[in-house]
Amino acid sequence: MPTVLHILGWRLYFFANERNEPMHVHCDNAEIRCKFWIDAEGFNLEMEYALNASLRDLREIKKVIYEHFDLIVEAWHKFQERKYGKDV
Repeated sequence: MPTVLHILGWRLYFFANERNEPMHVHCDNAEIRCKFWIDAEGFNLEMEYALNASLRDLREIKKVIYEHFDLIVEAWHKFQERKYGKDV
């Protein structure tokens, strides 16, 4: 589970065994867990799930993802390339 970013108590990371899923990022902060699908071309997010998250928490993590959008997208491609030998 490579970590992409630690910021404001949030850990943003990928799971290594989700090859068939579109680009996404998992986010944890204490007991909060959430997952967002990433539309790199449209610069957009769609929440897959959120556990124990308030609206404030979700606003905060979305802001973090958007502020580091390019970094997350680049890390996704690099991780997929290293793991599977090609850009996904």
